[in-house]
Amino acid sequence: MSSTFPDEAGCLRILREEGCSERVVVHCCTVRELALRVASLCGADVPTVSRGALLHDLGRCREMGITHAVVGASIAEGRGLAEELVEIIRRHIGAGIDEEEARELGLPPGDYFPRSLEQKVVAHADNLTSDNRLVPSGRTAEKLRSRGQLRAAERVEGLHSELSALCGRDLDSLVARMGRRPPLTGPCARL
Repeated sequence: MSSTFPDEAGCLRILREEGCSERVVVHCCTVRELALRVASLCGADVPTVSRGALLHDLGRCREMGITHAVVGASIAEGRGLAEELVEIIRRHIGAGIDEEEARELGLPPGDYFPRSLEQKVVAHADNLTSDNRLVPSGRTAEKLRSRGQLRAAERVEGLHSELSALCGRDLDSLVARMGRRPPLTGPCARL
């Protein structure tokens, strides 16, 4: 099967064709805005990050829980999307989930840690986006801690530190500069 690397408008079309709500589409566009800025600062592949950010929550058309990443990756594979996009979708949940946690959460056996720089950028941009608002990393970590998810909170903080170091600045300063609701650009500007 050939692999498809849709343009940004094509990614939005896929989200809609699969039945994602406008709320999910706007969230994906908001994640894209932050991910594009981070990608340009740390040297990640911008087209891959842009498409991966737009498609990261594809599985939310059928599943709102943690398994949406697996569902989304399956949909992406079924559509013949490029492997790097499939893996961004599969590995974007939190800052990674190990095999033991995957079992506890009812995910298929596997390692759900973002590995490539592009996977890490999209995963962390998602960590710093609540619905259509950007939030500082501390808020995300504290929310996880309040739910008893201490390992997840530590991983979010670790990914934040790793990407901040690669970007040469604390990404929370980028979030603050962009504002809580950054304007959407590209094909997302028409939403």
